[in-house]
Amino acid sequence: MAHDPAGHAGAAGPDRFLIAGASISAGAALLHLGCIAFGAPWYRALGAGDAMARMASAGHWYPTVVTLAIAAVLALWALYALSGAGVIRRLPLLRTALCAITAIYLLRGVAFVVLMPHFPGNSGMFWVLSSGICLAAGSLHLLGLRRTWPGLALRRD
Repeated sequence: MAHDPAGHAGAAGPDRFLIAGASISAGAALLHLGCIAFGAPWYRALGAGDAMARMASAGHWYPTVVTLAIAAVLALWALYALSGAGVIRRLPLLRTALCAITAIYLLRGVAFVVLMPHFPGNSGMFWVLSSGICLAAGSLHLLGLRRTWPGLALRRD
């Protein structure tokens, strides 16, 4: 797929793999915002653990700040994937950011066993689902990067 220097999709159109990856990131961002809006039941349902749910019920600032930060990062990742796909204008450090996002998603998808002991409040279902989603998102980003790489190299980051 070719991109022009402005970051627009070429004749093949926007990259569907990066659009799908962006959709996963955006959906995850919205779910995190749902936790903030709807509180403890959403934290529990999404597997964040009882401690986070209790703090949210008590009105503590910590769950809101952490969840808002995660939602912001996921939204930014969605924008970068859309930029790489050629849907929106080219963002700064596009190739570098997409490589980092892809690596983080793939690493998070396979390294959950190492992470689990550091977050004992998260449910087993949380780890299975979130790791699978991260692995899928990382794989979609990787496929999209592979297809769009020549077009992304038109302007060096």
